[in-house]
Amino acid sequence: MSALAFAWRGLVRQPVRAGLGILGVAAVGALLFDMLLLSEGLVLSMRDLLERVGFDVRVRATMALPGSGPSIADAGRLTAAIAALPEVGEAVALGLGYAEIDRTGAQRPLAVDFVGADTSRRRVWTVTAGRDIADGHDARGGELLVNQNVAARLGATLGDIIQLRASCTHQTSALPKATFRLVGIAEFPFDTARQMTAATTFADFGIACGAPGSADADMILVASAEGGDADTTRDAIARLRPDLNPMTNEQMVGLVQQSGLSYFRQISAVLMTVTMSFGMLLITVLLTVSVNQRLAEIAALRALGFSQRRVVLDVLCESALLVGLGGLLALPLGAGLAVWLDGILKRMPGLPVKLHFFVFEPQALAIHVSLLVATAVIAALYPMWLVARLPIATTLRNEVIS
Repeated sequence: MSALAFAWRGLVRQPVRAGLGILGVAAVGALLFDMLLLSEGLVLSMRDLLERVGFDVRVRATMALPGSGPSIADAGRLTAAIAALPEVGEAVALGLGYAEIDRTGAQRPLAVDFVGADTSRRRVWTVTAGRDIADGHDARGGELLVNQNVAARLGATLGDIIQLRASCTHQTSALPKATFRLVGIAEFPFDTARQMTAATTFADFGIACGAPGSADADMILVASAEGGDADTTRDAIARLRPDLNPMTNEQMVGLVQQSGLSYFRQISAVLMTVTMSFGMLLITVLLTVSVNQRLAEIAALRALGFSQRRVVLDVLCESALLVGLGGLLALPLGAGLAVWLDGILKRMPGLPVKLHFFVFEPQALAIHVSLLVATAVIAALYPMWLVARLPIATTLRNEVIS
């Protein structure tokens, strides 16, 4: 009989202890798997959000995160100059500000985040109802998109006339109201669960901000030309305007990570260490108890001709079965736990709805399997040492006398 089959029979003979051991490993393995997903989850999710928009370089006037720091002056001309570079496939100026939308009756105006960007092949948002905004401003005003939160609070329908008063980052004086026509409902990738967002073209954004034809932009989104790469595009923009700060998506992720995402990586590292230690201790205790209860049996097997190597291998196989079966249960258990924990953590204020804390990647699964294998081997070292040094004659004599 093979060592693995012999170890399996040993577990079957003690179903309660084996079952508790497998469940304990499953719980430990599920937590370990979730910590691996958490360690890189936010970074992967943030990178996915940035790449989903379709732009691989972002040009800013500062190294600060979007929404803070100075704006880019005369963004229209600069966007055209960047778009003319051979390394660039497309460039879109993005203006960020705030606005108050008038509501009927005596209700207070609704405060919203106000976005200005021209439509392109790569959309900054996703239209879910109606149509996208179009260039052109006539006597009736511009066109406006809002997210579902704004539409629900206003009770607005497509075609309604909306008046808002913009408050842009560079503007300190009170601005007159601007008139817009609601043409669609959209999803914005970085919206939080309760965020109120409205968007229009960059030209109409400038009109509402009191700077027609020369509006400032918070950033310029750039897509590399077909066959190009983000680093080459960034370098070309840096040569064009050395005073600006073009950053690739990878650099943006690194900037966001430095601003606070590394906290979750540190937490996951600590919890992984504690989890691994607990798992090794659990398996070591179970195997040690099992070996101590079977000392006479092991001595008898040695007397019947089992080699030292064979009985040591039996203990290792028993550890592998406990960890392997527990590890298999850990994967679906960890996946369900990750969904539940992700829902809880996403309730934190200020986080985009589409940002996730737990993101699966094949590398996490490979590391998870490697750690479980290491746990099975290390946890079995002490019981294997006991079996290897077991005195056969003395053990059998003590068993007969007792």
